[in-house]
Amino acid sequence: MRFCQARVEHTLNQILPAADTIPVRLHQAMRYATLDGGKRIRPILVYASGQAAGVAGERLDVAACAVELIHAYSLVHDDLPAMDDDDLRRNKPTCHRAFDEATAILVGDALQSLAFQVLASNHHMSTSTETRLAMLDTLSRASGSRGMAGGQAMDLAAIGQNLNLAELENLHIHKTGALIRASVRFGAMLNDTLDKAKHDALDHYAKCIGLAFQIQDDILDVAGTTQTLGKTQGKDQAQDKPTYPALLGLNGAREKAEELRQHAHDSLAGFNSEADPLRWLADYITGRDH
Repeated sequence: MRFCQARVEHTLNQILPAADTIPVRLHQAMRYATLDGGKRIRPILVYASGQAAGVAGERLDVAACAVELIHAYSLVHDDLPAMDDDDLRRNKPTCHRAFDEATAILVGDALQSLAFQVLASNHHMSTSTETRLAMLDTLSRASGSRGMAGGQAMDLAAIGQNLNLAELENLHIHKTGALIRASVRFGAMLNDTLDKAKHDALDHYAKCIGLAFQIQDDILDVAGTTQTLGKTQGKDQAQDKPTYPALLGLNGAREKAEELRQHAHDSLAGFNSEADPLRWLADYITGRDH
């Protein structure tokens, strides 16, 4: 995990514009929001899925960075006063607090466009034009109105509402799960010879851990601490958002996460030890404390 974190950090540092490039303040803020922080779960999933699919690590760097740039943009915008209005992210002031609200909006815009730029044109991702186009399509769907952005809209509309389990899962399949599924798909897509059954198995794995990730986030919002989480604890309850612990109880939410963890493992039955990093990630996602 640390090797993948270091690898994506190094590549992001190269891809992001230098801090002294005009417009300086925007580029400084882009680097502030992206570098030196975060678990890097989504890029690690790209590397782990790629390993399971037999793809060399150097071919995965660009795809790993693309999903992390989208994730970083989403966090900057999620933290804005018009959204979740948060002051802390990754144990430091949120982007709009460290700089200003207008700069934070532009940071999100620029990080999003940079993700598509590197995925479309970076020569280090050796693959066919058809695969690049398919990856661009996958990322645009995962981050757009039928994916992450749509999930955020659903999340805002759900404040103060009583959702049932199916409605809550649908919300988080979009808001959290879509980009996680794209990350796992990316690793597999870079092997043009991988059969459909394995693609489908990896996608089911991704769906399971995407939901499990959100359930664990909801649990930690109740049971964690601000210092450990690196973001404000208790924010969901304070904003009256529907969550898995509120719907199922804390123990019920933990049982649901464990069920999804097991389903994720079951999805990998057709893979050998090359998929062990994916198995480890399923365990980590449901056992993490931040």
